[in-house]
This record gives sequence, C-alpha cells and structure tokens, in this order.
Amino acid sequence: MGSDASSQILPPLCVVKWELMKKYICIHGHFYQPPRENPWTGEVDVEESAKPYHDWNERIAKECYEPNTKASILDASGQVTESVNNFSKISFDIGPTLLSWLRRKDPKTYQAILAADRESALKHNGHGNAMAQIYNHVIMPLCDRRDKITQVVWGIKDFEFHYKRKPEGMWLSEAAVDRETLSILAENGILFTVLAPHQALSVRRVGFNQRWHPVRNENVDSRHPYRILLRHGKQFHIFFYDAPISRAIAFQGLLNNGDQLTQKLLNAFGRNESSQLVSTATDGESFGHHHRFGEMAIAYGVKKIEKENLAVITNYADFLENSVSRWEVALHENSSWSCSHGVERWRADCGCRINHAPGWNQKWRATLRLAFDTVKKTADHVFETQTESFLKDPWQARNDYIEVILDPSEAVRKNFLSRQCKKTINTEDQNKLWRLLEAQRFTLFMYTSCAWFFDDIAGVEPVQMMKYALRAMELLQPYSPPGMEAAFLKVLSHAKSNAPEEGSGADVFERHVRTARPVSLK
Repeated sequence: MGSDASSQILPPLCVVKWELMKKYICIHGHFYQPPRENPWTGEVDVEESAKPYHDWNERIAKECYEPNTKASILDASGQVTESVNNFSKISFDIGPTLLSWLRRKDPKTYQAILAADRESALKHNGHGNAMAQIYNHVIMPLCDRRDKITQVVWGIKDFEFHYKRKPEGMWLSEAAVDRETLSILAENGILFTVLAPHQALSVRRVGFNQRWHPVRNENVDSRHPYRILLRHGKQFHIFFYDAPISRAIAFQGLLNNGDQLTQKLLNAFGRNESSQLVSTATDGESFGHHHRFGEMAIAYGVKKIEKENLAVITNYADFLENSVSRWEVALHENSSWSCSHGVERWRADCGCRINHAPGWNQKWRATLRLAFDTVKKTADHVFETQTESFLKDPWQARNDYIEVILDPSEAVRKNFLSRQCKKTINTEDQNKLWRLLEAQRFTLFMYTSCAWFFDDIAGVEPVQMMKYALRAMELLQPYSPPGMEAAFLKVLSHAKSNAPEEGSGADVFERHVRTARPVSLK
C-alpha cells in the first residue's frame, strides 16, 4: 500500500482487527514437570523409566519443548515448507521449576521460548503469550493463606525474572480454585485465570437486580470472559476453556490431523454478532510427548487459520483488553479440572486414579499429607521463632527469598540481608537464616501436587516429595525439638503401599528416600 491520503486516515491495524473480526482462537498449553532435583545435590538423578534419556525432564524436552520451538509444516508430498515456533502462536504457561531447569540444561530451547513471548507481545498490543504459574504446582485450596501468598509471589517474581515483564494471567495448578486464592491473585496484580467449564456454579448478566442462572455440567458459554467480584471490591476475570475440544486434543487423537483440528475449532463459534473466543486448554505435553508430532498439527492448524483469514489467533490477555465482560460468574469452591470430587484427589481415596488394578486404593494419600503437615508445623514454628529477633518480618523475607533462589550470587545475598534484617547479623545467624529459608523452600516443595495424583505411595513422585521432607528436617535439626523425624515416620508407617513388597510409607522412606542422600553426606 502506498502513502496516499486514503491510507493515512485508516485507524491503527489493531483497531481494524477488533472492529472487523468477530472470531478469535486461543490454544493454551500448560507445560509443567514437577521439581525433580535431588535436594542434596541440586541435580536430577538418573530415572530408569525415562530411558534412553537421563531423566524425564530431558526426555520430554526432546519430545515436546524443543520440537515446539521449531514445529515443521509439510506440503502434500511430505516436504518441510516452514518451521514455526509454536510458543509465538499459542498461549502457554511453563512451570517455574521446569523453566529454571530449561535455563540451565537446555538454554537453546529456553531462549527460543523467551523470544517467542517477546514476538507475541509485539503482535498482540503488548500482551505476550506467556502466563505465569503457581510456583511449584501445589493445590492452592489445600494451602493456608500464608503459603498461598508465597506461591503467588514466587510465581510472579519468577515470571518477571525470565520474561522481563509483569504477568497478566496466572495458571492455577490443576485449575484448583477457591475465592481466597483468587483474591490473592488480584491483590498481586493478576487479572485473570483459566478454569474448566464444570467449575462454574452459576452465571448472571452484569447489571442491577440480575438473576443468577445455575450451570449444570459444562453448560457455560466459554466464548467470552466472566467477571467475579472478590473481597474489598476487587474484580477478577475467569476464562473457561472449551471442554469437548480440549478433551479431543488431549485424549481423542485430534492432533493426528491438522485439518480436523482447524475444523473443530471453527465449528465451535456461535452465530452471535459480538466477538467470540474459542479457547482450548490442555497439558502442553500433549503437543509432541503424549501425541507424537502433535506440535506439527498445532503449527499447521494455526498457519491455516491465519493464512485463510478464518479467525484471529490471539491470547487471553489481548482478548480481555479488547472485549467487554457482560457476565458475572460464581464458582464451585475447592474445585479442579481433573478431580470430579473437587480437590479430594490430593488428600483422600476419592476414586480418581490412573490404574484401576483390582484391590488397589489410595488411602495412603491422607496419611502422606498428614505426615508432611507434621514437618511443616515444626518448620514454620522454628523459622518464625528463630529469626524474629533479627528479621523485620520473617514471612516477608520468605516471600522475597525467591530472589536468592533465582540468583544466589553474593551480591544478591548481601542485598537481601540488608533489606530484611533489623541490624547487621553475625556469620552464625546468617548461616541459620539460609538453612531455615532453604527448609521453608523444601517444605513448600513437598506439597507439589504430583505426590498425590498417581496411584501408589511408592511411585516416583511421592518418593521425590519425601526427599524434600527429609532434607527440610535435616536443615531444621540444629534448631528444632528432638523427635521430629520419629514423629514423621510414625505417621508415615500408617500409609500402606498397594505393592506388598513395598510395605508401609515408612518402609518406602527407608528404602527409596534415605538412600538418595549422597554417601558423602551420610
């Protein structure tokens, strides 16, 4: 187009887009792996089940994270015609502990992800595709308020460290939600989150004296955002993803064919004249790990939609800025996207599991959580009482400790001490503080949701979280009352593995957890 008068009176491109287009598509990937590092070495141990790779982080990085930074688009003859960085096209969140692992172990993929977010921000009016995530994937409704705040603050500061911008949305682990969690998000500047449609309880139009309408099953219109009014008059927004399409992507082979994916997305639009958003949300590992070449279907589908001008590919933050939220929603308190019983999967034998082997149960879940609670109770008491004489605010110090976790340099440590301490403290108190802060980190880590998601207490994930519990107890030992580990093991002994040879939770601890500590430290 030339620089004639007619071109100069056109509104900006973004305005044209939002005025003329009514159909918007957002494909979201929740990319996450639990923290896998050995708490004594800081490195991931060899994981036999991940062979031929060293561990599951490395395997999934090669099968999913790296391929999504260079997804191939093929022509009819099977020749590669284009390579697409899917992270520049889809909405995504990446677990903070996973992103830190990528930064250290796969810097090329890490840098490609950051570059994709920067590119998407330029395209979407400053709104990057990346969303923040709760720090180490805990089930927020099962946390106390203090831990919820730390998880949110750490998630935000981690996001800012990597992406060099403030997050607008935050993904909740397992989409597990309660009003207190949403209030904490809002108080920390987060504007929205994404939930499953079955988590909606009722909806009503925004306006005076409007009546609430109950939502049954998944029957909520997911094509526009909803407001929710929180305490102190704070307003927050909820997006609900399209459940049938998301299930088809995750479990029903929709990623086997890019054309079918495209058609499924386009068929989800209604005849409404106002702007509509069709969005999906699945584990990002669906795009290449769970479904081989799934990243190619995403790249092809997005490219086709853009090339043929079938809809606008966007992200949640961009759509929220340019749309009007005319509906309010009430939510099922303590609900999640992967447990039909609310959040019971992470504390009870509710029936949600992977393997339905005859005779197996998950009664161990409640006992494992209770055992961790005994460690946490002592850890919190010791941390507060042992540091209150020299810290201005122990719990604010814990919130700010993420700065040291992300950059443990001497300069950052000195700055942390100068801001947090009432006065200059001696070397002994400094060492005590670092030990107790690390103990706090590991007590948060031991509640990572994967410990309860699967079927048996002897699984890789519960064992990993028990390693964090042991390391926390070791760090606390010089300052805690005697008998803490004995009390922990007493509770754990009441948890029974479904594998007779594994015995009790205490047996699993002795066999698989204590032996993970390097010989030099025993």
